[in-house]
Amino acid sequence: ALLGTVTPFCSCSSIPLFMGFTSAGLPLGVTFSFLISSPMVDLGSLVLLMSIFGAKVAVLYVILGLIIAVIGGVVIEKSGLENEVEDIVRQATFVDQDIPSLTRKDRLRYAKDQMVSTFRKVIPYILIGVGIGALIHNWIPEAWIDQLLGGKNPFGVLLATLVGAPMYGDIFGAIPIAEALLAKGAQLGTVLSFMMAVTTLSLPSLILLRKAVKPKLLAVFIAICLAGIVLVGYLFNLFQIFI
Repeated sequence: ALLGTVTPFCSCSSIPLFMGFTSAGLPLGVTFSFLISSPMVDLGSLVLLMSIFGAKVAVLYVILGLIIAVIGGVVIEKSGLENEVEDIVRQATFVDQDIPSLTRKDRLRYAKDQMVSTFRKVIPYILIGVGIGALIHNWIPEAWIDQLLGGKNPFGVLLATLVGAPMYGDIFGAIPIAEALLAKGAQLGTVLSFMMAVTTLSLPSLILLRKAVKPKLLAVFIAICLAGIVLVGYLFNLFQIFI
């Protein structure tokens, strides 16, 4: 779970790593903990969350995200679902290769290339998120947001989670949308549930994950994530006045 916090991957990018870890023989619970935490929380998003929601909310978001990842991994590990992984993952072969030694210049060049590559992957989602956030801020009436996602609707967290789940994006793209929703009257926990759902349960990532695991394990993964996300949302809404 902690490894996931230092990998700035979206849900789809995390799945190849999950497949590699599983193929290498790591316990299923460990690999699923990574799969949950990697897209949901990372150090870069922590900085952005602090700038928008404040340090307390940002730290609590990361901690609760890690708790979901750990509990999810433990539940999957104890459920005895090892046989629910597709053969294409279990029977993957590995090729040993000699890794050439790198000079300091080579390492710096590699680090620069990785930074540029990550920036290029992230920037489209940020721009899309900012665009959607601007649309919400300028065109959607505040009364609509308050009625659907505000304190008057006890099912706001469920609605936000179900709406966010099919969407594809990473946390950097979800934050501007969350900020706009919060400014329009949505409750804090409802907004955070939306962010978690977007980053963890996007439809493209679930389709890709289905190639690696069987339906039963996929259903357990979705159920654990949904339950954790909804619980976090209601907890934040319940204690919002104290944060």
